[in-house]
Amino acid sequence: MAAETQTPPICFGIIGCADIARKVSRAISLAPNAVISAVASRSIEKASLFAKANKFPPEAKIYGSYEALLDDPDIDAVYLPLPTSLHVKWAVVVAQKKKHLLMEKPVALNVSEFDVIAKACEENGVQFMDGTMWVHNLRTAKMREFLSDSERFGQLRAMHSCFSFAGDADFLKNDIRVKPDLDGLGALGDAGWYCVRSILWANDYELPKTVVALHGPVLNEAGVVLSCGASLHWDDGRLATFFCSFLSNLTMDITAIGTKGTLNLHDFIIPFQDKEASFIVNSKCFFNELVTSWVPIPSEHTVTTDIPQEVCMVREFSRLVGDVKNGSKPESKWPIISRKTQLILDTVKMSIEKGFVPIEIKS
Repeated sequence: MAAETQTPPICFGIIGCADIARKVSRAISLAPNAVISAVASRSIEKASLFAKANKFPPEAKIYGSYEALLDDPDIDAVYLPLPTSLHVKWAVVVAQKKKHLLMEKPVALNVSEFDVIAKACEENGVQFMDGTMWVHNLRTAKMREFLSDSERFGQLRAMHSCFSFAGDADFLKNDIRVKPDLDGLGALGDAGWYCVRSILWANDYELPKTVVALHGPVLNEAGVVLSCGASLHWDDGRLATFFCSFLSNLTMDITAIGTKGTLNLHDFIIPFQDKEASFIVNSKCFFNELVTSWVPIPSEHTVTTDIPQEVCMVREFSRLVGDVKNGSKPESKWPIISRKTQLILDTVKMSIEKGFVPIEIKS
């Protein structure tokens, strides 16, 4: 019997040495179908220190410019964790060099910029995916089963999503996420991205009809959002709200309410534990006769895995890249989902700027 041909791992190059690149570098190393092949920074010394600190394989190449890495014929895919303001420039170059693109969120400063990125990826036949890790968690698939169950959950009617953390004085002064020339969307782009994605996910990625920002956003002196909220409305009466902030205690909550059931979880972006994740559901609950307890009691469900969610993301992206290398077309759902997320962020920002008026979504 002939030996089975093993598909070679996808060779990743990393452009930029942001903190989040440490986590994704580890994920690439742990993924069974990926390998770190190179890292590039504007300083070769910085790239070298990053590779050493993150235990890159000795054969990984170190580059002192982004262009040099992109000219490397051995690189299949690029992970791009640069500041958002640099995404459109470098993402287009990545695509033109025929490298597949795993890019940090938010994907752009606005949907027009992202359309340029998506067009470049499509024209060059490369796979695109943004770095939203939680959607790849095995728990997410289990939660989807509950939301899709017409008997246990019914029809989605309302949802709330929250992601906040309390940045310290140094963060609020110096982090790139509060700088208008680097990540001008601030908390809306960083934390709000996750909230919006969760709302879209629960609504089967159907865009709302209108979006309205909530009163009371907090902006820094440069005009960057530090805290804000919004409500989203669908024609059939569905409603969603979200709150995102750099100024409040760490919270990562989702509540999805259906006609027959409710889904709750408190760690949707980063699980309390990396190989175990839980969620709570209740279905057809009410009070007991004396109104002193619930009947039935909500149930907690735990999903275990040997592979953390960021590794699941890299594994899935690498699988898609391998498929493209073998003749398949890039999976189009990922740029479509990214665009919808970005479009809602744009609309929230517009509502804030126009005095919290409802803005109709135009896809």
